[in-house]
Amino acid sequence: MVEPRKTAHGAKSAVQQHLVAAEQAGQRLDKLLAQLLPAVPRTHIFRLIRKGEVRVDGKRASPERRVAAGEKIRVPPVRERSESAQLVASGGAARVPPALIARVSAAIVHEDERLLVLDKPAGLAVHGGSGLSYGVIEALRAARPEETLELVHRLDRDTSGLLMVARKAAALRTLHAMLREGSVEKNYLVLVVGRWELGRKLVDAPLLTDARVSGERTVRVGEGGKSARTRFRLVQQFGARASLLEAALETGRTHQIRVHAAYCGHPVAGDAKYGDAAANLALRELGLGRLFLHAHSLSFEWPQGGAESFSAPLPADLKSVLDALSVKARGTRRRASSRRA
Repeated sequence: MVEPRKTAHGAKSAVQQHLVAAEQAGQRLDKLLAQLLPAVPRTHIFRLIRKGEVRVDGKRASPERRVAAGEKIRVPPVRERSESAQLVASGGAARVPPALIARVSAAIVHEDERLLVLDKPAGLAVHGGSGLSYGVIEALRAARPEETLELVHRLDRDTSGLLMVARKAAALRTLHAMLREGSVEKNYLVLVVGRWELGRKLVDAPLLTDARVSGERTVRVGEGGKSARTRFRLVQQFGARASLLEAALETGRTHQIRVHAAYCGHPVAGDAKYGDAAANLALRELGLGRLFLHAHSLSFEWPQGGAESFSAPLPADLKSVLDALSVKARGTRRRASSRRA
């Protein structure tokens, strides 16, 4: 296996021939390349694959293709941003600030021989790339240099909540297979704009995940997209202003909850990409400073036996927004009652 090598500022790396190791089997091609080229933006990696500059056993492949052990991947020359921005495949332990290592380590809510589960803070990326030198996985690898740690799944940078990290290659393969089969139950708490009157709602709408708007990746509902299913149920209403929902993912597409909520006419509160700018401004006055989306529960059963269930309460910043909304809703009800009287 050829390791990525450092280059001087602005220099091009050499062509690599990467042999897929057993522990990397089952990963998507684009995600494996992101590990091999951590200083290269994800959008550029997609371009390299689509232009055919990346080859698997000499053949073109799609970004979603899952690699197999023993396959040889041609990694083309790339111009990397700078030596200081580059992280090696081991996670770049020396470059991760000690404060971040401590913050991520403190977020671990469960640990066993196969798995770490974290309650990821909002604003923290799960991995480096796209202008970031490090994230959760790099910090964990820095804290535990003797371990081989891999992300089981991902959360958006602005989403808080439960995140799984595999400590063993076998656990990673098992969990990836379970995620593909839909046998991992992932539930989110999400505040949406407006009064939700759709009851328990299954949104089954395919998502086009590679659309570009002004060069920025954007996801939208559209024919020919990837199958995507989200189940919503109402938890609490706050008058006509907002509704708290639980969202259960049956598939795990990029921005799935955010796009499906907007598709229903109720965008996620604080969502600058798919949301309602006026509603976001009003909610900012109530203390909402970010996307109101929190991965609050995870459960599954290992194939060889043993049920797992994890939960993470709403963080204080989101809970305070709900408290402020409750006060507003009570005031609105009192005023309406007074007018009727």
